[in-house]
Amino acid sequence: MSLPIVIIGSGFASYQLIKTIRRTNSDCVIHVFTNDAGDDYNKPDLSHVFSKKQNLEDVITLSAGNFAEQYNVVLHSYTLVESIDPENQTVTANGEILLYEKLVLATGSQTFIPPFHGDGCEDILTLNSLREFEVIQQKVLDAQKLLVVGGGLIGTELAMDLASAGKSVILVEPNTHLLANMIPDFISLPLENTCREEGVTVNLSDCVQSVNKQDDGYRVTTTNGQSYQVDCVISAAGLKANTRLATKADIAVNRGIIVDSTLQTSARNVYALGDCAEIEGKVMAYLQPILLSANALAKTLLGIDTALTLPNMMVKVKTPAYPIQLAGNTSANIHRWSIDLDVQGICAKAYDVDNNLTGFVVTKDHMKKAFPLFREIHNTN
Repeated sequence: MSLPIVIIGSGFASYQLIKTIRRTNSDCVIHVFTNDAGDDYNKPDLSHVFSKKQNLEDVITLSAGNFAEQYNVVLHSYTLVESIDPENQTVTANGEILLYEKLVLATGSQTFIPPFHGDGCEDILTLNSLREFEVIQQKVLDAQKLLVVGGGLIGTELAMDLASAGKSVILVEPNTHLLANMIPDFISLPLENTCREEGVTVNLSDCVQSVNKQDDGYRVTTTNGQSYQVDCVISAAGLKANTRLATKADIAVNRGIIVDSTLQTSARNVYALGDCAEIEGKVMAYLQPILLSANALAKTLLGIDTALTLPNMMVKVKTPAYPIQLAGNTSANIHRWSIDLDVQGICAKAYDVDNNLTGFVVTKDHMKKAFPLFREIHNTN
């Protein structure tokens, strides 16, 4: 009997890989280790759970048991993997050792909580998994006033969702504008105005300094001297790849677990996928690169070494009151912008020194131009 494929993690990347494998091979043995139940769900949907008044059951698309049965996997729920041994090709969990043929680290990421001062820091909430949603759901529902740390993609989406759910929301972001690593300030400004119109207090160029417990909540102070009394604090200050197992096994790690073009790590027969993987120096926590990675890795695991090719990709910002879509390079070394601004929104095109289109951002009704512009980027690159 051949040794199994072992996958550590049960998030989108892991389950997409399994679904892809099963399209062509229904027989190979697959073991999945996860520290939660292992239910199948769409993580981006967590950005809108509160405005949609969803419960845990609403977010789950397939229960753990049904997933294991439908996709013929051995699921080890609520099981923490203690260590991996790439040399002997073993995984140790709950004191038991399992041999593998191929190992996939799909350990995901965790929300980064900056090192604030104060005795309330241990109570800061995060929303990066189904398990975290289960833990914080009632606390958020009971809260009337919340502070969100971080005005990036997740923080902005979450702040607007909470405001849509009738909450009073304060958003604190250290950069001069929202989504600073993704879009220029002239596109962020209408987004910030929309946030304020939706009831979000947007506090830019400022950082949370301390979170202290109060009898009726928390007192949050910032470096600019602002002070807020809130019912709870949610951190959306960025994601940090879960690299514990890789580091412990002396597998090369930088911002994430470093992989080559076939998603293999520095250890033979060990691969990394999803939010924990560093591909070409980048950790790409977006659905499209994860889908493409899963497709390539499935072929490799089944015996056909397949290099991952990442084309230009589009990112959609899920802010219904001010929808945004972008692709290509929109934040660094832009030579010039061509901007079409009207009541229907913004269409901004980014060009390099050779006048090649390198990226674009479209908002509101101009989003219908996204796919033609996306094809134009492909044709010029």
